Amino acid sequence: MSSPSRRDVLRSASGAVAATTCGVGCGHHADSSSSRPAGPTGPPSSGAASDRATPAGRAPRGPVRFPGLPPRIAHGPRDGSAVALTFHGQGDAELARSLLSEAERAGARVTVLAVGTWLDEHPEMARRVLDGGHELGNHTMRHRAVCALPADEAYAEITECADRLRRLTGTIGGWFRPSQARTATDLVTRLAARAGYPHVLSYDVDSLDFQDPGPDAVRDAVLGQVRAGSVVSLHFGHSGTLTALPAVLDGLRRRGLRAVTATELMHSDGVAATAGPGRRTETG
Repeated sequence: MSSPSRRDVLRSASGAVAATTCGVGCGHHADSSSSRPAGPTGPPSSGAASDRATPAGRAPRGPVRFPGLPPRIAHGPRDGSAVALTFHGQGDAELARSLLSEAERAGARVTVLAVGTWLDEHPEMARRVLDGGHELGNHTMRHRAVCALPADEAYAEITECADRLRRLTGTIGGWFRPSQARTATDLVTRLAARAGYPHVLSYDVDSLDFQDPGPDAVRDAVLGQVRAGSVVSLHFGHSGTLTALPAVLDGLRRRGLRAVTATELMHSDGVAATAGPGRRTETG
């Protein structure tokens, strides 16, 4: 029997998240600030496209467009051996450094979706992520419930974080993931594309590590759901996640799976991306 095509495989990713509503996943990080962001001032410029993760010490790359992939992606090709461990970038920076070091010792690369205020507090973490060979992306500026915001405020959440990333690294990061939502609404998906992100990254494996259930529960949640092509949701700032990571990586290895960046995962069937993200003009 022939393997399913890349389009068939990833069409299911779009369908898997289409019915998901906002307000799940990492809602425990809801922003407590009463201040409102300024309105959008136009899309930030994006970096050059790349079809692989940034090697340590080299310039980072911006978003890429993957022909045939839906605008909302929950997993990669199922017929390979790669998975993507993605981390919501917020919380104690020392725990984040330790977690990145642990991944590197195991030869794993991860994708970090950073909150803009976290980057303001710990600007050195942007380079730490990239210098470890990992991938950096956008998880909104203040981690508000972006899917519930008016269009101008939601767009500002995306672009203000993109501006932080561009100032720190030279690009707007490789991916956008909505805050306090497992997947983006149609509106937020369009706003992300307008800001320079042709795809919005969701996930098909939720570790629930933000609930601090203990490292064994985090390990079991990941290994109990993960399979080839999975995108796993994890969080910085939780000691149980750090403690669980070696067992998670060992469990993946025993199954013949390897942890790569989200961009590498989407390329794991050998299909190349186009030269760069498109730019839309919708305002919602």
